[in-house]
Amino acid sequence: MAGQRRKVQARVYGNVQGVGFRAWVRGEATGLGLAGWVCNEADGSVTAQIAGLDEAVSTMIERLWKGPAGASVSKVDVEELEAENAPVGFRIVA
Repeated sequence: MAGQRRKVQARVYGNVQGVGFRAWVRGEATGLGLAGWVCNEADGSVTAQIAGLDEAVSTMIERLWKGPAGASVSKVDVEELEAENAPVGFRIVA
């Protein structure tokens, strides 16, 4: 399955706002060659849509469980999406 494309939406719970989580996600995702977006949610969680090669997406999901220094992740919910119409670049959504 090498080279397969994948797109997911991940919701990250815990102490993930006010610790640079969104900027960290953008940096990690960009470094892995992924596209998508990340945003804060009103309930204190962070949502990210991540698209790219399957291995890179899986690596990013693993990294979401750790987060940046200062974050404390309690749960990551991942929903598989259709890989078609993947975004270009990676951005932080206000």
